[in-house]
Amino acid sequence: MSQPVNAVLHEIHIHPVKSLTGCAQGSATVEPWGLAGDRRWMLVDETGKAVTQRQHARLALAAAQPLPCGGVRLSAPGLEPLTVTVPEPVGTIGVQLFRDKIDVIPAGPAADAWFSAYLGAAVRLVHLDDPAVRRPVNPKYARPGDTVNLADGYPLLLTTLSSLDALNSLVARGDLPEEGPLPMDRFRPTVVVSGTPPWAEDGWSRIAIGAVVLRVAKACGRCVITTIDQRTSERGREPLRTLALHRRVDNDLPFGQNLIPEGTGVLHVGDPVHILE
Repeated sequence: MSQPVNAVLHEIHIHPVKSLTGCAQGSATVEPWGLAGDRRWMLVDETGKAVTQRQHARLALAAAQPLPCGGVRLSAPGLEPLTVTVPEPVGTIGVQLFRDKIDVIPAGPAADAWFSAYLGAAVRLVHLDDPAVRRPVNPKYARPGDTVNLADGYPLLLTTLSSLDALNSLVARGDLPEEGPLPMDRFRPTVVVSGTPPWAEDGWSRIAIGAVVLRVAKACGRCVITTIDQRTSERGREPLRTLALHRRVDNDLPFGQNLIPEGTGVLHVGDPVHILE
């Protein structure tokens, strides 16, 4: 496989609360289950099922700033900010994230009331206290012992600037050019790489970002969240319309690659990216 010229880590993002807006980082620690501080919190409904922008697009306008202690500072239009500390690791409850049943810790009534008022629906905020044991990665794409935080399925998600440019070119030539160009935040990646040819990541199986080696598990099939403007919460039809026309693989509409760390370390914006396999 040819080595891309000047491939570098262009951006790092974490999303402390699943489906809330992300936070750009200059550096981040890679833990076995994902980036430190990424997706350790999420919302669930009264039945214990995960609540995301799929059900409430308005979550795009809410933000969670990570705090040094592992807590979060919540903010949203129309509400006073709220600081939530990491709850004591006692009294787990079972919740469901897609097909996975996970034991988590309730954040407490103040956080529940805050989010319920914002969404106009009864929800609870929960915390993943121990990713090392709570949630294994899909064994079809993982090795024994691989675990993941509260991301959709894998510890890290990689996208590239060149592939976004290529996708936006397709959108511009399609039936809904007014919906483009799409920003990268539609795809909610943890790491963004520059300096590669468009769609080159489709052929990778193992990479190194700086000193951290990561295995490419599978392409990321895209969902309706990518059609939500993360700045307004309005829904459109792109990029799913264009992905369906030009990128469909069986029942998936892929954009980006899911990664599993083979070790831990610290990533820095500007780190070189090497394609190992």
